[in-house]
Formats: sequence, C-alpha cells, structure tokens
Amino acid sequence: MAQAEVTREARKSANGHAHEHTHGHGRATRSRHSLTVVLVLTALYMVAEAVGGWYTRSLALMADAGHMLADVAALTLALMAVWFSARPATSRKTFGYYRLEILAALINGVALVVISLYIFYQAYERWSHPPEVDSNVMVIIAFGGLLVNVVCAWMLHGDHRDDLNVRGAWLHIIGDALGSVGAITAGALMTLYGWYTADPLFSVIICLLIIWSSWNLIRESTNVLLEGTPAHINLAAVEDAILETDGVRDVHDLHIWTITSGREALSAHVIHIETISQPDLLRELRAKLHNRFGVDHLTIQMETPDFDDDTFHFCHAGTACFRSTRE
Repeated sequence: MAQAEVTREARKSANGHAHEHTHGHGRATRSRHSLTVVLVLTALYMVAEAVGGWYTRSLALMADAGHMLADVAALTLALMAVWFSARPATSRKTFGYYRLEILAALINGVALVVISLYIFYQAYERWSHPPEVDSNVMVIIAFGGLLVNVVCAWMLHGDHRDDLNVRGAWLHIIGDALGSVGAITAGALMTLYGWYTADPLFSVIICLLIIWSSWNLIRESTNVLLEGTPAHINLAAVEDAILETDGVRDVHDLHIWTITSGREALSAHVIHIETISQPDLLRELRAKLHNRFGVDHLTIQMETPDFDDDTFHFCHAGTACFRSTRE
C-alpha cells in the first residue's frame, strides 16, 4: 500500500478523534463539577452521621456513616478518573497515571471491609444487652442523610447513563439511600416499640451492603491489576465479530484488558486477504469493536497469509508503524 494513502487515512482518523476528545472534554467538565459537589455534600453529612451515631449511641447510624464513607471513596475514585484522564501520557508513563485509581480502589475496598468487620463485632457485643439509643434524634439525622442522598442522586442522574464513572458513583448513592432507610426503620422501631435490638440488627444489614459493594470493588480492581478480560466483554464474541468482517481470514494473539475504569484496550493480529485495503479494514474493525463492545483503544497488527518477519503495525489512529524483527 502506498505510504501517502496510509497517511491520508491517519489524518482522517486523527480528525475524528479530535472531535471525540472535544465532545468528551465538555462531558468530563460537567461530570467533574457534579461529582465534586456530590462529594462535598456526602463527606459533610458522613461526619454529621458519625457524630450523631456517637451522640445517640446508635450503631446503625455509625454503620450508615460507614456506608457514606464507601460513597466518599467511590466519588473520590470517580473524580480521580476524570482528572487523570485529562493528563497527557509521558515517555515514562505511556498510559498516564490511570492505574493509581485502581490501586486506590483496592486499598479503599480492603479498608471498608475492615470497618464493617469492626461494626459486626460491636453488633455482636450489643446483641444480648443493647444500650438505650436516643432514637428520636437518630431518625432526624438518618432522614437528613436520606435527603442528601436523594439530592446527590438527582445531580448525577443526568450523566449516569453515558458515563461509566458517574454511573458507578450514582449506584453507590442509591445503595447509601437504602442504608439511610434502614437506619430510619431501626429508629422508628425503637421509638414506637422500644425494641433496641433493632439497632445492632440494622447495623449488620447496612454493613452487608458495604461488604457487597466493597467486595465488588476489590474483585474488579484485582482483575484490572491482573489485566484480566473485563467482566462485561465476552472474548469469544469479540473474536467472532472480527472473523465475520469481510476480508478477515483469521485472528490470533487477541487480548482485551482494562487500563482504568471505563477504558478498555485491545490488541490483536489480524490475517486478511491480500487484496483488501488495510485502512478500510482497520476503520471497519475499529467502528465495530467500539459500537459493539465499547473498546476504543485498539492496536491491530495487519498480516497477510505470506507474512514474514517484516511487519506493519496499524494503531487505532490508522497510522502505520514499520517494525523489523530481524537481527
């Protein structure tokens, strides 16, 4: 293929990427503003619930504060992802600093499980002889937490369908709203019936919510660090999608991994018929893999059946990079 043709295709693809990055920058700015406001509101009320739990001696309220801590961790990670995504890669960090988000997610997940285990222990200690709780104040504080969660969920609702980071934070807020409902229910039972065992009981239920979300955080972050295939992508389906493309004869060395949350990468060697236009095939593969699987960081090596040691690399921008493996 003529080098001029490859260069023209690279320019076209680069222009398309520039438009996508401009559109994405506006959405990232809006997401960053919403996430910042929600983070501040959640962190402030987390402190209020922790102080309220200590004042009223309510373990359920303390557990709900712990759940809000999980929200603060998730929101912080989402903000980190937005912030780091705007930082350019360097010669030493060719993928940027995306993995810092994953490391922080793993640490936060483990810390939240430890907090939950401590609350479990406190609930066990209180089960036989639950202390008297100022349930009226407890209900007021928990209801305030529910209002904060509703406001935060409303602020994130506009972008949660299009932005995976915002969607994850939105789900955390919804889970915390359920925790607030549990604390309100426990307070109501204690106020109406004097059943103070409801406090340790609902604290355990709230902690189960924390552990469930934390376990998912630990599992997903570990899978990313091990460069495992993303859970929402079927590797066999991706291989079939490539093979069904006109001009493709075979595919091998197919790998899919996650760089950071919401950003997947793919590399593969594609064997094609000799008469096919490589830029056209690359453009079709790129569009198909993006539309079907959400993968937009592609490194595809084009090969013909008589492939030898001299190879051409075609990256996702359509640029050809000559590489010789001969000694």
